[in-house]
Formats: sequence, structure tokens, C-alpha cells
Amino acid sequence: MFESSKSRRAVSAGSVVSAAVAVVITATALPAGAAAAAPRTAAAPQAAAASKTHAAVTVPDRYASQKLDWKPCPEVAPGLECAQMTVPRDWHDPDAGKDLTIAVSRVKAGDPAHRRGVLMMAAGGPGGSGLKRPAGLAKAAPSIGAVHDIVSFDQRGVGASTPLQCQSREELDAFFAGDFRDRSPEAVRRVLDNSRKLAGACGEKHGDLLPYITTEQTVRDMDLLRSLLGERKISYYGASYATMVGAYYASLFPQRIERAVLDSNISFDGTWEQFESGQPKSFQRRFEQDFLPWLAKNDATYHYGKTPAEAEATWERRRSALHDRPLSLDGGRTKGKTVDPNRFDSGTIQAIYDSQQGFPGLATALTALEHWDSATPAEREMADRVFGSYLSPNFFAEFLAVTCADTPWNRDPEHWVRRSAEDTAKYPLAGARELAFSATCAAWPTSPGPRVEVTGKGLPPVLMLNSLHDPATYYEGARRAHRALKGSRLVTVPGGDHGVYNDGNACADGIVNKYLLTGELPARDLTCETAPVAPVAPAR
Repeated sequence: MFESSKSRRAVSAGSVVSAAVAVVITATALPAGAAAAAPRTAAAPQAAAASKTHAAVTVPDRYASQKLDWKPCPEVAPGLECAQMTVPRDWHDPDAGKDLTIAVSRVKAGDPAHRRGVLMMAAGGPGGSGLKRPAGLAKAAPSIGAVHDIVSFDQRGVGASTPLQCQSREELDAFFAGDFRDRSPEAVRRVLDNSRKLAGACGEKHGDLLPYITTEQTVRDMDLLRSLLGERKISYYGASYATMVGAYYASLFPQRIERAVLDSNISFDGTWEQFESGQPKSFQRRFEQDFLPWLAKNDATYHYGKTPAEAEATWERRRSALHDRPLSLDGGRTKGKTVDPNRFDSGTIQAIYDSQQGFPGLATALTALEHWDSATPAEREMADRVFGSYLSPNFFAEFLAVTCADTPWNRDPEHWVRRSAEDTAKYPLAGARELAFSATCAAWPTSPGPRVEVTGKGLPPVLMLNSLHDPATYYEGARRAHRALKGSRLVTVPGGDHGVYNDGNACADGIVNKYLLTGELPARDLTCETAPVAPVAPAR
């Protein structure tokens, strides 16, 4: 599951329609023989790491004594300072392999006289960049920025840190091209072969690094950063995948947590496979129960169907037409600008994370495809934003490295072929892509890393937020995570936007701000009744 650009709204200055950072990834695996053929060069060191305890590790002095050389980095975001820190490739064996570089950033407290400490953030994804986030949060929540140094980082494998990239842009476009709903033997074999090829490319290019691109290794990087900042304890805010990062950090270093807010929660009580297997249903629910009714309500503007059923029929007709005749968004001038059924699904999936910007943007783009020859420049621009790009090679490499190696996957190909066929039939929007993603994890060239059990032991009460129809971090999984994190409080918000804090719900924002500023939590779980309202477009 990915985190959309909308879900970053609380931590970066606005966005238009959801962009690459947040789509669904659903569980699945690979064909008989394919798993056996997949490279396993990195499995031995990772298996060794998995056998080690995830208890405290000794931090060698060469890491603990380094100094962060903070410098302004306005090219990243206004008011931001950036630095780099060095971390071991493997925290369980710091002397093995080359060190890694972690890019870090901060916005210092706006009111130094009343500074109360550090608020650390992590990015969603996995695969999102964290560097801009302190500037975004300081602007969106000035009362928080006034009294906290807000700090973040690019995870190992991401962006300005030591990066991963398994395939080129062209190779990744080919991986996502076509129609994942096609269940013919030839089409299924092609998906499995492409997934095996992708996993193999990751192993060939980064076999010495992949075993250590895990959440467990990342949270140890975070604790080194805490130490280099000179802080005994930190507060934490994380959304989407960053809820898992925060839960893992709090579980390994409970004595270092003062306050923690987990927003739009992965079910970090189980495995990635278990979590991702629930996403086809939740994305279909969001599409059918939230977006299509909104689109039908606005038929006077978009002319896509007066009822949800009519709107869905129009959407399906367009998808079928794109199967027979994909549409080039720029007349064939640029590679990767062709909308086929998979790209049509992906744009829809990204946009429905966010009702306030994503719904209108998607509706405009869908309408433009219906009359492309006469579409206005503004409509064409929106169609390009929605359908014109997908995940970056770096983002997707990091996403796979973490989700495929954090926790175990079922590698039985027949199980996944059957499961993906069932989900494609029941939940086609996201279920159709299930086989491609899971087949890659089934062929992944490393073994699972050390498991972190989340219990809440030794922690102060943690504040959790989730919307009812969040398509990516679905509510059922958030409740499981809430039960696992003993003593936590869950604030539920109606609707389905991904990312609750600073999303227009004054009730939820007030609870978060009070908690971060004073430590006061609700006495029990509660619901903030008012949901963010998707705008109603004027008729045209």
C-alpha cells in the first residue's frame, strides 16, 4: 500500500490529485518453478540476521560520536535544514559491509524560549521521502512547530539516502503495462515472468543491500538520530506506513518515546501479506460506496451517470475501450504517457485516497477521456496528472524491499494464482494487480528480517487515528493494530480519506494538538462525527 500525495497534505504544502506515493499493493505470489528459479544470493545473511534477537544492539563509537553538520537547504523546502549521518549496513553486525548514508532534515522550533523537544516524523509508502515533511508540518500546524524541532529523514534506500533502483523507468512502465484482469494462461505467465524478472534485477543490483532495507533496521537508524540530536526522549508523528515505523520504534525503544501519534494505520500486528490481502476489498468499497455516489451526485457537472450504477458502467466501458485502443496523452511524443487499462486502474486508485482533491480531479480526468478530441487544456492537464505517471523506480524498489522482506510470504504459486483470480472477480479495481505484486515478493531474493512484536509494553498511551473507509489502511486492520498496541486510544473519523490529521476535521486536529502539546488523551476511544466533505462542483 502506498501513501498518496494527498496523505502528505498534513506535512507538505497542498497537492493536486494523488500522485505516485500511494496506491495499493496487494498480496500475491508466484508460479511453480519461478520461486525456485529466483536468485537467493542474499538469503544466507538475512537468514542469519533473522536468527538474532531484536533486543538492544551496541552502537559503535564511530557512529555514536559523529556530529550532524546542519545547513540550510531551501532547494528542498523553505526554512529547512539538512544534514547527513552515517549508519551501519547491518545493525546486528556493524563491521560487515559498507556504511550507508541517511539524509536528515529539520525545522527548528519557532519559539525557542518555549521549546519542549523533538517531534520526529517518518515517510509513508514504503518508499516516500521524508525530507520535506518538517517544513510542511510546521506550516500546517504552527502551534506544534512553535515548540518542537520537527525532524525527519529519507529512509535507507530512499531518495537522498543510499538509494535503491532495480529497474529503469522504461522497464517499470513495461511491468505495469497492459490489463491485469486478463486471466488467460499466457497473460498469467507473462505477469509471473515479469515479477520474477523484477525480483531478480533487485537481487543482481543490490543483493548486498536488500537484506538490510527493512523497518527493523530503519528504526535503529532513527534511534541513532535521536541520540545525535542529544535528546533523551522524542515525540513522534507518522501516517500510513510510518505508523508501522513508529510502532516498531516504540516497541524496540519504549523508554525513548514521550508521545506518539499514528495516523491511518497499517495492521502492524501481523505480516505484510496478511495486511495487503485485505486491500482489494477496501479499495473496492471506497470506489463503490464513496466515489461513485459522489460522482453520480455531481452528474450535472461531469455527465458520467446519474446513479452510482450508471457511473460505474461508464467507467467500465471506458476501461474496455482502453483495452482495445490505449490512449496517448500527448499524441505519442513521450514514452510512458499511454493510458491502458492498468494505468486507468492506477489513476483511479491513487485519486480515491482523497475526497477533497482526488474526487474532483479524477472526475475531471474521466470526463476528459470521454471527449478527448474536444477536451480543454485544463482537462487534458488534469488527465495527465491523474493517469500520466505512476510509481518512480526508486519508490517501487524501496516498497518491494520492505514489504517483501520485513515479514514472511507464502511462496506457493498455486495458492496465489487462485487467490488473485478470486479477488480479481470480486474486487477488480485493486484485485486485478494482486498477482503482479505478490509474485514479486514470492520471488524475492532475501529471507525475512528479525520480527518485531508490537505490544505496547512499557509505552505511554499512544494516539491512533483512522477513517472508516480508508482504502489503503483499512479500518479493520487499524482496529487490529489498536488491540495489539495495549493502552492506545483510537479516534475514528467518518469518510475514507487517507491521512486524518490536518485534513479538515477540527475535532481530530484538536485532539492531536492537545495531546502533542500537553500529553492529554481522550479517556477512551471516540469518534469525531464530522467528516471532510468533498466539494460539490458547479453544474456545467
